[in-house]
Amino acid sequence: MSRDLVWDIEVFPNVWCATFLEPKSGNLVTFEVSEWADDWDKFLAFIKQSQDNMVRWVGFNNYAYDYQIIHKMLKYDPMRSLSGKDKADIAYQINKKFFDMEKDDKFLSMVWDNAHEVPQIDLFKIHHFDNMARATSLKKLEFNMRSSKIQDLPYKPGTILTESQKNELIKYNIHDVKETAKLYHKTADMIKFREELTKKYDKNFLNHNDTKIGKDYFIMELENADVDCFKITKDGRKPVQTWRSQMVVRDLFFPCIKFNRPEFKAVGNWLAKQVIKTTKAVFTEIPEESLGDLHQYANLKKVKGKVKNLNCVIDGFQFDFGTGGIHGSVESTIVEEDEDFAIIDYDVTSLYPSIAIQNRVYPEHLTSKFCDIYATLKEDRLKHAKGTPENAMLKLALNGVYGDSNNQYSPFYDPQYTMTITLNGQLMLCMLAEMHMTVKGLKIIQINTDGLTVKVPRSRIDDVEELNSDWQARTGLQLERADYKKMFIRDVNNYIGLYTNGKLKRKGKYEYERELHQDQSALIVQKAVESHLINGTNIEDFIKNHENMFDFFLRTNVPRNSRLLVEYEDHVESTQNISRYYMSKDGGNLVKIMPPLKQTKSVEDYRAAARTPAQIRDFNIMLDRRLKLGIADRERIININDGEKVQVVNDIIVDINTIKSYINYEWYIEEAYKLVRPLWQGNLDDLIN
Repeated sequence: MSRDLVWDIEVFPNVWCATFLEPKSGNLVTFEVSEWADDWDKFLAFIKQSQDNMVRWVGFNNYAYDYQIIHKMLKYDPMRSLSGKDKADIAYQINKKFFDMEKDDKFLSMVWDNAHEVPQIDLFKIHHFDNMARATSLKKLEFNMRSSKIQDLPYKPGTILTESQKNELIKYNIHDVKETAKLYHKTADMIKFREELTKKYDKNFLNHNDTKIGKDYFIMELENADVDCFKITKDGRKPVQTWRSQMVVRDLFFPCIKFNRPEFKAVGNWLAKQVIKTTKAVFTEIPEESLGDLHQYANLKKVKGKVKNLNCVIDGFQFDFGTGGIHGSVESTIVEEDEDFAIIDYDVTSLYPSIAIQNRVYPEHLTSKFCDIYATLKEDRLKHAKGTPENAMLKLALNGVYGDSNNQYSPFYDPQYTMTITLNGQLMLCMLAEMHMTVKGLKIIQINTDGLTVKVPRSRIDDVEELNSDWQARTGLQLERADYKKMFIRDVNNYIGLYTNGKLKRKGKYEYERELHQDQSALIVQKAVESHLINGTNIEDFIKNHENMFDFFLRTNVPRNSRLLVEYEDHVESTQNISRYYMSKDGGNLVKIMPPLKQTKSVEDYRAAARTPAQIRDFNIMLDRRLKLGIADRERIININDGEKVQVVNDIIVDINTIKSYINYEWYIEEAYKLVRPLWQGNLDDLIN
C-alpha cells in the first residue's frame, strides 16, 4: 500500500459511501453502507491497515468535512450493531447537524490533527481555497484542469435514493476521487515542501497554505525570543493584540517624507489632518468639504456628496491613493522604447518588510524584537538558494505578516502598524515620482504598490540613477531595475509588458497563465491578442486555426440556490450549475434562474403596470417566456452571454475537428478586438493631438 491514498465520501439519508484511490497505480476501493450493502466492518479493517502502514488520506475539503463525519461515525458506540440503512442514516444525521451549525460552533467541535485516526492532507487548505477570495469548488477545478468530464452531484442533498440512483452516486464518488487525484499530482511539490518543513521544525505544516506557513514560522521565531503571541484564557488560547480607539495620521508620518510639488503637499496636508478609527474607507467616502487644496489637484468622483477616491493629478498623470497601495497609469496606449528613449521599471525590494525593518515599525504588543527578527529573516533568506525550502519559507514569512496586521484574529493585529506601513509606502513612492519628474523629457508611465515605470531619454538615465541613489539614502529602501521593450496598456490593472530580455509580464484581462482558483474561460482570446501584439499575428487567422478546443470553452458559475437552463427555440433543458460550454452558431441560450430579492416584482405587479399597447405586448412576451421556462412567480431570469447561442459540453467525446463547424468564431474574434481597440485608440489620439 502506498503512503498516500486519495479519498472522498458521499452522504445521503439511506446511503453512505467512501472511495479510496492509490495515485500511482490508479487502484480503487469503494465502501458502501446502505440498505443494500454494509461494508462498515471492512472499512474499519481498512482504517487499521492504513494505521499499520502509516498511510495518509488526501482529499478536497476533507479536513473540515469528510474526516469530521468519519471521526464522529467511528465514535458512535452503537454503530456496529445497526443495519446498513441505519448506519447510513446516522452518517446523514451527523452530516446534517454539521451543516446546520454556526461557523463558530463548527470550529469548536472540530477534530484537530492530533486526534485523527489517520493523518489527513487537505488540498483545499493547502491551496487556500478556504479563503473567500480564492474559494473554488472541485467542479470549477475540473474545468480549469481541462478534465474530459465535469460532473456535478447527480441528486439533491437529502434525497432518499433508489438502488439505481445509489449506483450512480457511487460512480460520481469515484469520478470525484479521480479528479482529486489530478489535483494531488499538481500539488506534489507543495506537499513535499511542507513535509520538509514539518521534519525540520517538528511542527505539522502539512495543511498550511503558503501565507499560514510564513506567519507560523514568524510566530515560532517570536516565541523563541520570549515574545508572547498568545495568552491562555478561560475560553482557550487567544492571540495577544493591540487595539486602537483612534489613530492620528500626522503621528504616523516618517521624518523623511517631504514634497516640493503643491499637488503632493495638498495630499500630505489632508492626510495629516485625519484622525481615523478604522483602516477601511480612509481613502474613500471622504466628505467633500474636508478636501481643501485638493479640489485644485484632484479628479473628484462624488457619490451622495462624498468623494470616492483620494487622488491628485500632476502633469496629466493621476496618482490614486488606497489602503492597498498607490496606483496610477497612462491608459489606452502602446509605449515603446527607441533609440532616444528607454522604458525602465523600478521596484522596491521587499517594500513592506523593508519599511518595517528600516524604520523600526512593529505591532506594539510584539515589541521591537519584531523588527530584529524581521531583519534576521530577511538576511537569512539571502543565505539560501532560490528553490530551496528554506528560501521559500523565509519569503513567505517576510510577506505574510503585513496583511495579518489588519486581521482581527491574528497575533500580528495592530491597525496602526498597517496604516503606518501603507501610508508611508505610498508617500515615499510619491517622493520618488516627484524626483523623477524633475528630469527633463521623463514621463511617468505607471506607479503601483511597490514601484514605478518611466519613459526616460537615454541621455538622462544617469540623472535618474543618481536621484534613485539619493532617494535610497533618504528612505533606507533599495530599488531593483528592469527594462521594457514595449508596453501595451489598457489601464493600471490590465496590460502586457515585453521586457528587453524577451520575457513577458501579463496583467488582468491579458493574462492567460492563471492560477487554479481563477476562471480560465475562453483563453483563446488572450492568446490571440498576445500573439497579435507581440508577433503581429492576424487575430482572425490565429483563432480560426487554433487546435486546442479547451481554449474555446467557458464556464458558468451558478450558486446552489439557483439553477441553470438551456433555452432552445422549441424547448428547454436543465443542465448542471457548473457547466462548460462554447459559443456556437446554433444551440441554445444559457439562462440562470435565481431566487427573488425583497424588491423583486411579481407577475401580477408587471401585469398591473402594463397599460399602453406596447407595455401589454412586452408583458405578454415576458409571460410567455416565463411559462416556457417553467419558473415560479418572482424568480429572477438572468441571461448568460445575452443573445448568444451556446453548446454545453460537460462530457467531451469529440475533438476540435468535430466542433469546428459549430464554433461561433466571430464571437471570440470580437472579444479579442475589445482588448486591442483601446490600445489603438490611445495611439490614434496621440497622433491626432
